Amino acid sequence: MSGRPAGDFRPGHAKDTVTRPRGVFTDSGGDRDSVEEQHRMGETRKHDRPDGDGASQDHDDLGESAQAHVPVMLDRIVELLAPALTRPDAVLVDGTLGLGGHSEALLKARPNLRLVGVDRDTTALERSAERLKPYDDRTHFVHAVYSEIPRALDEAGYDRADAVLLDLGVSSPQLDESDRGFAYAQDAPLDMRMDRTQGLTAEEVVNDYPVGELIRVLRTYGEERFAPRVAKAIERRRAQGRITSTRELADLVRESIPAATRRTGGHPAKRAFQGLRIEVNAELSILKETLPAALSRLAMGGRIAVLSYHSLEDRMTKKAFAALATDTTPPDLPVPLPDRQPELKLLTRGAELPTDEENERNPRAQSARLRAAERVREPSRQ
Repeated sequence: MSGRPAGDFRPGHAKDTVTRPRGVFTDSGGDRDSVEEQHRMGETRKHDRPDGDGASQDHDDLGESAQAHVPVMLDRIVELLAPALTRPDAVLVDGTLGLGGHSEALLKARPNLRLVGVDRDTTALERSAERLKPYDDRTHFVHAVYSEIPRALDEAGYDRADAVLLDLGVSSPQLDESDRGFAYAQDAPLDMRMDRTQGLTAEEVVNDYPVGELIRVLRTYGEERFAPRVAKAIERRRAQGRITSTRELADLVRESIPAATRRTGGHPAKRAFQGLRIEVNAELSILKETLPAALSRLAMGGRIAVLSYHSLEDRMTKKAFAALATDTTPPDLPVPLPDRQPELKLLTRGAELPTDEENERNPRAQSARLRAAERVREPSRQ
């Protein structure tokens, strides 16, 4: 099975067809997307970020960036997904393509593999397409949030996916471009949109949300125990004028946290920035939609792997997998019912962690949690 032909889409420009062959881009028109703790002051721990000081990179520097890119738990991801990708024209959906490190390894490992690369960030799509040029004839790129995996498959011309990968959190293009506003370590506009074609920004959340809603965002998504203090400090400051920069917000949050707490646990603003990012990008609500959507298109024998960087994400993944990996035959029946047997077989015992060796080599992997499952029964028809 092969994807339908389509014109090459260069994000940020009109759709058009170009003469140079390359992977196919389409735009699903998605709105919001992806959860993890913000990186420490001057230091990140997220997988897609190249080593360096966080300065923006020109596209001419892509080769160096890709070489420095260290995908988290790469060998284990390949080990888990490759067995599902043995058939001719097997289909992998990378729902969070980023710089394409995991996908590149799987494309190398499986010469017949077809990739549907999905990302809400147009910059990430541009860079990953450049990186994956050697596989032009086997790649199809879609600008969409990962809850739109079914639509991405349809646009690429595939019915099912043999493997699905979700690598959640902030990616390299978002951290590398200082004007994106994800980093409290550098001054930038309060933006934090993973997809800059969407509307809501962190500046709007900070300046326009009622205090009660700010407390909810900071407490629920940022797990900030001083959420009321931070929210009230924001309210007082914005009464004097809008808060528009990451440095201004980071300093304000820092001043709101008790001195004893500020001395431990990394930068005091990390939880507030995390909560705002999750709110701006609707990360948890989209993940809640994504898991059933992706599983609904997973072929028999197909496998799904999810890398989480935050307990809220990992908990949602655990629940979604467990619900489909359980025999739901009523306990009073003498024999198991065929249509109540598990749809999934868990491939990991709980959440797997990076090895100590990987954590030492790549400190950004330290908070990663990996869960994987295989489809062993078709979904029951309702």
